[in-house]
Amino acid sequence: MQRKKAKIIKKTRACKKRQRHVHEFEGSTKLAEEGNDRHNHRFAGVTGQAIRVGKSHVHEIDLTNTDFLNHFHKLKKIVTGPAIPVGNGKHVHFVTGQTTLNDGHVHPFKFATLIQAPLI
Repeated sequence: MQRKKAKIIKKTRACKKRQRHVHEFEGSTKLAEEGNDRHNHRFAGVTGQAIRVGKSHVHEIDLTNTDFLNHFHKLKKIVTGPAIPVGNGKHVHFVTGQTTLNDGHVHPFKFATLIQAPLI
């Protein structure tokens, strides 16, 4: 005799929050250390959703790892600057900060996010 499997019905609540936009980004750190150990790191990712601040907004960046060069660095709790209009209703954000400490050093960085929703 075969038993019928009970149907599992998941109820989901409708999300009343509207998804806000994000930005892709890529960049390189500035050089750190001296001599043969002098190096930088590259990184890429996607920002968190827009966070309203006054008449503009910012985004948080929380990147687990830069590229590998016998050690990693993280970009933790970095907050972009406000939106910078670039025309046609689009904008970018300027970002400045430094990586976490690893292997006895940090790396400063400066970059701009890519334009939000570039194909729309």
